[in-house]
Amino acid sequence: MDQHICSCSLVEGVANLYIVAKVSKGEHFAEVTIVNHHTNITKIVKDGEVLLDSPVEAEDTDAGIDKSTLTVKDILTFADEVEIQDVQEILERQIRMNSAIAQEGLDNNYGAQIGKTLMHVWGKGITTRACARAAAGSDARMGGCSMPVVINSGSGNQGMTVSLPVIAYAEEWEVSREKLYRSLVVSNLIAIHQKFYIGSLSAYCGAVSAACGAGAGITYMYGGTYQQVSLTIINTLGNIGGIVCDGAKPSCAAKIASS
Repeated sequence: MDQHICSCSLVEGVANLYIVAKVSKGEHFAEVTIVNHHTNITKIVKDGEVLLDSPVEAEDTDAGIDKSTLTVKDILTFADEVEIQDVQEILERQIRMNSAIAQEGLDNNYGAQIGKTLMHVWGKGITTRACARAAAGSDARMGGCSMPVVINSGSGNQGMTVSLPVIAYAEEWEVSREKLYRSLVVSNLIAIHQKFYIGSLSAYCGAVSAACGAGAGITYMYGGTYQQVSLTIINTLGNIGGIVCDGAKPSCAAKIASS
């Protein structure tokens, strides 16, 4: 923007998420409008020709959904009983991809280098490794690394936060692969369960809900009961529930480490 390559202005009286991107080069011009959701393109115009013009419907994410039908107890029961082959593919991909970008963040100088700093200052104990891996993954992702990530609730940072600490503890405790899968089921679903109430766009930092899911998954992995998993959730949210989201950038890694 300082080089006057692009400009940005606020549009009043529109949906909370409303973006109109206009680009031009020479005699050619294009305009794309996004409303309500990041992938909801409602209008495309190229050189004056309207290629797409979809009506914008009122956003109602809760329509037909009974929030009371899913509980923490249901999630734990599902984690205990789900057929491993039904979840193995996506969870194995989450383990492989998220671990790879975390290692990339630890090996190279991305962003604020929160993960590397944690390992250097606090040592290599399991608590530090669990925090550092998640933070390092965010360092890399927010620092421009193009490696893929398996997300949670639409967020790469949340996908790494919800999985990498659980993976670290599974390695430390040498649990079976099946136990790791079931623990990741808990961590991912607890995070998604919270996000359902928070909403897709919120001032509430998603690292908190994701870290809460990771804590629940680790407690479950250790053999925790329903009550103990519930207390883990309560303790986490009661401790760090006030972190505010100020946009995706390198400081996300610090918030992940704090969570």
